[in-house]
Amino acid sequence: MIRLLEPAWLLGLIAVAALAAVYVWAQYSRQRTAVRFANTALLAKLVPRLPGWRRHIPAGLIVISLAVLVGGMAKPAVDVEDPQERATVILTLDVSLSMMAEDVDPTRIDAAKTAAADFVSELPEQYNVGLVSFAGYAQVTVPPTKDHAQVASAINGLTLAEATATGDAVFASLQAVQQVPADENGELAPAHILLMSDGYRTAGRGIGEAAEAASAANVPVSTVGFGTDAGTIELDGQLVGVPVDREALAGLADDTGGSYHEAASVEELRAVYEDMGSSLGYSTIAEDISQWFIGIALVLLFTAAGLSLAWSNRVP
Repeated sequence: MIRLLEPAWLLGLIAVAALAAVYVWAQYSRQRTAVRFANTALLAKLVPRLPGWRRHIPAGLIVISLAVLVGGMAKPAVDVEDPQERATVILTLDVSLSMMAEDVDPTRIDAAKTAAADFVSELPEQYNVGLVSFAGYAQVTVPPTKDHAQVASAINGLTLAEATATGDAVFASLQAVQQVPADENGELAPAHILLMSDGYRTAGRGIGEAAEAASAANVPVSTVGFGTDAGTIELDGQLVGVPVDREALAGLADDTGGSYHEAASVEELRAVYEDMGSSLGYSTIAEDISQWFIGIALVLLFTAAGLSLAWSNRVP
């Protein structure tokens, strides 16, 4: 079904109708004048091959072409289905203060940012990728997008804060997945969460509850642990130990069908998306077809000019 994106241009049809009316009036006036002042019998002998009714065809074609051109200016469009890749990866990055420990060179957070940025650069460009950051609370920093450069830039801009809400981070990641349009059957996009942290939840909902939610949504959570048992940070002038909670991170991965890595390389993390496969969804977009109207108008104009030259040796 054709719809108009800029219907206000249809007001131009008033001018086209006025032009047609002026032409009809002019022809009527010319006929009355010719009948009043001309010797029609003599005129018929002098000009025996007048085009008659055919002389109106070029003018009619011009009027029609103008009407079609006005229709083209109104930007007619048809709704078409645009295929879109729905496969989605959510990067979930721990930005708690414990991530500033220097037991991973140069720091845990810098190593995590580098790994995350490298991972994004390796993702197939047609995949959606989103970014969730968490400390005392979790937030969707970048909703799922195919603009991978935007995600990489956001990763570099992350800053540290207090506490670690690992469970909330998984729930926020699941909410991010839901922002990708479902397919025609209402099923969510195939997705995978890659959570990078040093473990030990200190705030928010439990990791077990988060694992149940991810499993119910059929979204695996792969985890990467950054740090060593000897990691420390300085708080209020005192050194505080911040060992990695490998057990919690590995358990979250196992319970959801993901995989656990320790300071993983990009090569290892490719498994996060390689088994996801492709899933196409469709969105309805308006496809502008005004070029067809403009093309038809041009054909009519050239036809009018050609007929006029053939019948009267002049262009109307």
